[in-house]
Amino acid sequence: MTDEQANSRIEQDRQLILDAKQKGVGAKLKAYTILSGPGWLQSAITLGSGSLAGGLYLGILSGYHLMWLQPLAMIMGVIMLSAIGYVALSTKERPFAAINNHISPVLGWGWAIATLMANLVWCMPQFALGSAALQQNLAPEIFADNDTGKMLAVAVLFVLSGIVIWFYDSGGWGIKLFEVILKIMVGIVVLCFIGVVLKMSFATDDLEWRKILAGYIPNFSLLTNPSPEFADVLSQAGTYAEYWKKLIIGDQQKVMITAAATAVGINMTFLLPYSMRAKGWDKDFRGLAAFDLSTGLFIPFLLATSCVVIAAASQFHAKPAAGLLGEKNAEGQIVQADPGLLKKYHKLLDERLEKELSPEVWNQLKEDPSALQQKRSEIPLAERTLAAMLIKRDVFQLAAALAPLAGKTASQLIFGLGVVAMAISTIIILMLINGFVFCEMLGVESKGTLHRVGCYMPAITGAVGSFFWTGDARAWLAVPTSMFGFVLLPIAYATFFFMMNSPQILGEHLPQGGKRIGWNLAMGISTLLAALGSLWSIKSSDYPIAGFCAFGAFIGLAILVHFIRKPSLSTSTVQDT
Repeated sequence: MTDEQANSRIEQDRQLILDAKQKGVGAKLKAYTILSGPGWLQSAITLGSGSLAGGLYLGILSGYHLMWLQPLAMIMGVIMLSAIGYVALSTKERPFAAINNHISPVLGWGWAIATLMANLVWCMPQFALGSAALQQNLAPEIFADNDTGKMLAVAVLFVLSGIVIWFYDSGGWGIKLFEVILKIMVGIVVLCFIGVVLKMSFATDDLEWRKILAGYIPNFSLLTNPSPEFADVLSQAGTYAEYWKKLIIGDQQKVMITAAATAVGINMTFLLPYSMRAKGWDKDFRGLAAFDLSTGLFIPFLLATSCVVIAAASQFHAKPAAGLLGEKNAEGQIVQADPGLLKKYHKLLDERLEKELSPEVWNQLKEDPSALQQKRSEIPLAERTLAAMLIKRDVFQLAAALAPLAGKTASQLIFGLGVVAMAISTIIILMLINGFVFCEMLGVESKGTLHRVGCYMPAITGAVGSFFWTGDARAWLAVPTSMFGFVLLPIAYATFFFMMNSPQILGEHLPQGGKRIGWNLAMGISTLLAALGSLWSIKSSDYPIAGFCAFGAFIGLAILVHFIRKPSLSTSTVQDT
């Protein structure tokens, strides 16, 4: 598409919006629906392995009690994305340059580098989870559960994602096709998980809709307490009740961080302004941008993640995994445990024994498998029950658990298709974001060879890194990745807060009066919560001291540069009114 054709298309879109505004709300919403796009790109990245893992383990660990967490985190994210969208559509200056020139080069480069790092790291669990879904759910007869099968599955994900990215870099028609593909994939994800919940609703009376709806009311007690459903078995755990309680709370906190971090990640904040600029949007499209984020991002995210939490909670919350406690089926036969779950169950019991025994006795016990198994069996039943409840299930165990309700073939197909669509759509968007970041850091236009080089960087690290992200619960791999990403998020939020209050950037478009108060209040709360979440994530990590030192060093550098650098004499070029 030539520049003249692109300008003509933009002016047609602008006129469609202006005409629709004169005709009323209905016509305006119809026009916005037709022109939506960047919000759906945001959905494609947020509905990835992190959101899946967050929803899955929120359901397993807390039941329906934390249904509110992911929507609340998304509302915060939409506020901040709306802010960066407002800035990007009110000025002709690219966001990265505007931050460096008018706010702080430390924040600008911190935003870009943190986004690039998040892309390279976050792509690994997407390839790991997507390849696992192909191997275990969708096509096990083609993608065998071995190294060869995994290499083939990873290659398929790489090629499919690469082809779609190539379309995007082809210009206007490529962007349109790209957005259609992403909308279809997001739709597949949402419909798959809605289908699961609908099937459960008709096939069983186990879904307690009153409790589910009550779960959307914020309840902060689970920040420091286990879910109430664990109370009875914890009361029977005796001396080690506190040990199990801390274990539950620790895992619960990590999952809450994951769920909040994956609602809106720092790389999403880089995608939005550049995807809008790629479409040629400006100040006349600000209303469309807000609508796009509300419908294309918030609604699909709310539906998909809620359905995952509901399915996981109904099947696994405070329920021991089958076969681990020697139970028998209706025919009187001992239920056989899943080998992978049995291994994780033994690991939890061994960690508990290590707390009880001296190092010498424990080391001797590890060398004698039969003696170790005997010692495990001597652990009180209540504690063994807790271990059987807390083992980290995966989406594949969830699909198997739903087989009696939806049928084995249907449950595997629905979950396999939903998970693969999640993985591919997220890989694609991570690639696209990285292309934008790479070009911005080099100071070149986001197109051509350099853009494609940047795009393929996370695909390469993701494909290679996925072979190191192994384990029986590959969905859990998204948890530490998301915690890492959450540490970086306040960089972006603080930056957008300063941008929305910068006369040098916004000029006459700087919000005034009540609007400015409203923006600052909403953004201030979101930024504060993101900062608290970041500190909490660092505290929960394996290296809290190093994390706090790095966090403090970054803030100190930003303050130092702010006072020693000369203020920019240039002003951002705002859109003409």
